[in-house]
Amino acid sequence: MPTSALRIRLERRRDGAIVLELRRADGTRTWQKRTGPAAEFFALHDLTHYAVETTLGIQRGFYGLVAEGWDLADFGTPWPQGPLPPDALPAEFIVGCFDTQRAAGERLTAEQCNRSAADYFASHGRPSRVRVTDERLDAIRALLATLTARWGALAPDAALELAFPPASGIATPH
Repeated sequence: MPTSALRIRLERRRDGAIVLELRRADGTRTWQKRTGPAAEFFALHDLTHYAVETTLGIQRGFYGLVAEGWDLADFGTPWPQGPLPPDALPAEFIVGCFDTQRAAGERLTAEQCNRSAADYFASHGRPSRVRVTDERLDAIRALLATLTARWGALAPDAALELAFPPASGIATPH
C-alpha cells in the first residue's frame, strides 16, 4: 500500500453533525454524515480503528479496505463487497474490545481481549487471529488518547486530518 493511500478527514460541524470523509490516493472518496447521539460514538470508533490499525500495522482493516476501493456503504447489510476478508477481522474485534471498554469504563487487558476473541471465533468455527500484548494495547491507548484529545479540542467547523498509513508506517503519539 503506498504512503498516503488514504486521507482521513473527520469534521465536527457547528450543528453537532460529524462528517467522515475518506479520500483515496486516486482522488476518489467516500463519506458519511452522522447526526444525533451516535455521531460522537462513531467518531471515537473511527479514531479507534486508526489507532488499532496503525499501531498493529494492519493493512487490510477498515481503512485499508477503503483505500482499496470499499465505500462506507459496503460495511454493512447487504454487504455489497461480500463479507469482511479474514485479515480484517482482528482489527474489527480489537476495536470492538476498545468500544466495550469505553462503555464499561474499565481497562481492557490483553488476556481479556485474547480470551474473548478466542471464544468468539471458536463459536463461529474459526481459530482466532487476535493475539495482543498489554504493551501493544498500551501503545494503542497512547495514540488513541492523543487522537481523542485532538478531536475533543476541535472548534465547530474544524477537522482532524490523518494519513493512512502514516508516513512513518506505524503511528506514534505526538
